[in-house]
Amino acid sequence: MTTIAVTGHMDLTDASVPLVRAALLELLKPYAAERLTSVSCIAKGADSLFAEAVLEVGGRMVAVIPSQDYRQSKVNPDHASTFDWLIEAADEVLVLPHETANRSAYEDANRTLLKRADRLVAVWDGEPPSGKGGGTADTVMEARATGLPVDVVWPEGVARRS
Repeated sequence: MTTIAVTGHMDLTDASVPLVRAALLELLKPYAAERLTSVSCIAKGADSLFAEAVLEVGGRMVAVIPSQDYRQSKVNPDHASTFDWLIEAADEVLVLPHETANRSAYEDANRTLLKRADRLVAVWDGEPPSGKGGGTADTVMEARATGLPVDVVWPEGVARRS
């Protein structure tokens, strides 16, 4: 059994979504024959695309929710139905004990992802950390520092909204 965590950008352009989805499905194909488990915070963008791809190849999903108020305070209306569907599809939902969704909660969620994973998939443009903490680049750096294998997914033509 392989457990793969995901980190990635939330602000992918609409044109980027099918490119990332196709790249994730291609990356996950070799794991389809084994018991694949994903660990995701199922945020809009990369996290949800990855969770959907894992379910499509027959894997199971663990959802890590950063805080008790995350659904109410951070899930935008345009992502709410996808978020709710992925929560329903998850084999396990782990809500962290933080009352409020904030940088500390996100950093804790990312550490939780990495602790549970055999490898990390990063839908990442390769830009360095922003300095705020808890972002995609921070998670990639933390994974690499601990020796966790990282697969970067950033197909040609993918972009972030400015």
